[in-house]
Amino acid sequence: MKLVVVSAGLSVPSSTRLLGDRLAAAAAGPTSAEVRVIELRDLAVAIAHNFTSGFPERALADAFDAVAAADGLVVVTPVFSASYSGLFKSFFDTLSVHDEEALAGKPVLIAATGGTARHSLVLDHALRPLFAHLKAVVVPTGVYAASEDWGAEGLDGRITRAAGELAALMGAPSAARPTDGDTAGEDTAGGLTVVPFEEQLAALRPTG
Repeated sequence: MKLVVVSAGLSVPSSTRLLGDRLAAAAAGPTSAEVRVIELRDLAVAIAHNFTSGFPERALADAFDAVAAADGLVVVTPVFSASYSGLFKSFFDTLSVHDEEALAGKPVLIAATGGTARHSLVLDHALRPLFAHLKAVVVPTGVYAASEDWGAEGLDGRITRAAGELAALMGAPSAARPTDGDTAGEDTAGGLTVVPFEEQLAALRPTG
């Protein structure tokens, strides 16, 4: 199983890359997935050339192939002008031209970093519509990390929740089994536990 992180962080070290790494580590545990990180900073020139030539250079083509072959994606962008970065958008624009079905049906965890919590709505007004347009399956919980969130309560819980949802969509066996031993209302088919949709929705609602 393959999990790919697409990080649009520009600085070194990068809080965007750090968030992507933490999300990938949390999702890879239940899935035993092999993790690959694509740093868009390293592909910026190749992305620009792709717009003018219409053909991806070798490193960019390799990144496209890795994304298309992944069983799940973690995508992370810094917030610029209350939206995703131009580099982030340009990568997925060129990817969709290269292969318009690359993300079709693929589980995607969306995340962003910014200097203030006021930009947290970027997840729902920018990233979620973008990946819905690209036909991806976006996990219910997105993760936004403002500067004050690092080391504060709450971020770890959001990371764990979102990563668990991604792992479930990627087909992690542990995510498909009940954890409390209560199988009331569940059916089995072909040796697999089938959880009613209403119960799955209830499990995603905040308990606090």
